[in-house]
Amino acid sequence: MTAAADRSQLQQIVDGLAEGVILIEPDQTIAYANEAALALHGVSRLTELGVTVDDYRRTFVPKYRNHHPPGAARAPIERVVAGEAFRDVVVAVERADGTGSRWVHRIRSIVTTDRTGKPDCVALVIHDETERYEAEERFHRAFSANPAPAVIVRLADLCFARVNQGFLDLSGFTRDDLVGRSIYEVDPLRKAQRRDLALTRLKAGETIPQMEAWLSVPADAERWVIVAGQPIEMPGQVPCMLFTFADLEARRQAEEALRHSQEHLVKAFDLSPVPTAIGEREGFKLRQVNKAFTATLGYTDAEVRGRSPAELDLWADPELQRRFEQMLKRTGSVRSFEGQLRTKAGGILDFILAAEIVTIARHQYALCTMQDITQRTHSEAELMRAIEAAMADASWFSRGVLEKLSRLRTGPGIKPVPDGLSALTAREREVLVRVSRGAGDEQIAQDLGLKRYTVRNHVAALYRKLGLRRRSDLVVYARERALAEGPSTDAPRRQKGSFEPD
Repeated sequence: MTAAADRSQLQQIVDGLAEGVILIEPDQTIAYANEAALALHGVSRLTELGVTVDDYRRTFVPKYRNHHPPGAARAPIERVVAGEAFRDVVVAVERADGTGSRWVHRIRSIVTTDRTGKPDCVALVIHDETERYEAEERFHRAFSANPAPAVIVRLADLCFARVNQGFLDLSGFTRDDLVGRSIYEVDPLRKAQRRDLALTRLKAGETIPQMEAWLSVPADAERWVIVAGQPIEMPGQVPCMLFTFADLEARRQAEEALRHSQEHLVKAFDLSPVPTAIGEREGFKLRQVNKAFTATLGYTDAEVRGRSPAELDLWADPELQRRFEQMLKRTGSVRSFEGQLRTKAGGILDFILAAEIVTIARHQYALCTMQDITQRTHSEAELMRAIEAAMADASWFSRGVLEKLSRLRTGPGIKPVPDGLSALTAREREVLVRVSRGAGDEQIAQDLGLKRYTVRNHVAALYRKLGLRRRSDLVVYARERALAEGPSTDAPRRQKGSFEPD
């Protein structure tokens, strides 16, 4: 059988292969290439591939992707004509003029010999890896560009295969610190909530559910993260585990700051000298009271917690309670509301109340402060009674004394009102007359058939309209204008022979 016949039969065999095959003669001429080999180079005729090995090398430029001999720069086609046997060499091939496409070839060599053992014909067997490597490159580009921290661990040896920039930024490691090292050296599952489950799933190559963990980072530090694992196959069908991370460090710091802030607020709330309570917006059930509240009203925190003011019978006047709660619901804020609260022992105390709707842990509550003015109210009442007793018959007071009382009444911060009588209603004048006689709110309410809180509202209107701020001021004001209609029946009478100034 002739050599030509042998080549013809060999060509027939090569034509039936799905892989590309290039046959090369010992003199380095390219004898034949099947259609698969031509397609893998983007040509349709053998002459476009090259007549000789030198022609091929000038037309196509291979770049090794793996198995590149150290210090060697020869292309696979040069290595095969030198009689070298190799397999699974991966190269990227493109046209030297840059006008063609780019392919990825996985190549092995075949060397045939004659009867004397000399090379007779050599062949390059080419498998198309373009699609696989393109998919691999797309995966690695997407993996590297993903801002979410992630690492890939080979399941065979549990070593880091790839890490992205997001993980490097999160951990502070470099790629050289991680790639090729065991997962146990840089443990992404350290102090994980369900570490045993995670390790079991990792060894079995199964999905690892999300869980909180502490990631070891350089300088013997830790970062709080959420970690999850998903089994994947790297190009080349290498089983791996993809770990993704979510950084919880900012949330931990925020929670720590919030905890400290809450501790400070709790201390400020508890140490405030003003009785303070927090209750639900709807129903006003008390949730927390401070020490000043318990000391002033006599209740313990346990006794008031979960109970409303109505259940505690806290308000001395239910009508005032209703007005206070309606105002708070309507406007969300109450200021300078005067009312009386009942202590646990049954005593009645005067308060100025203020309240505000606040949001705590996404729930709305009423924050209420109560300033005890019982002592001040009693002092003003005692002063009023003393003035009333002294002025039972004001005719003996000198003009100088009256002027001094007038200045005391107006005070340095209040401008005197020339005459506010014209601004008073008939009912307010009636209340003013009785105040000047020394009558208290309860007595005035009985005399005029009014509610006590109505009397207090009229007294407040008198303060406002007349520019006054104390009950004793009202007494002096009315006496100056002879509104008292004579001394009250219980006022002390002037003794005969007493001193009467000019």
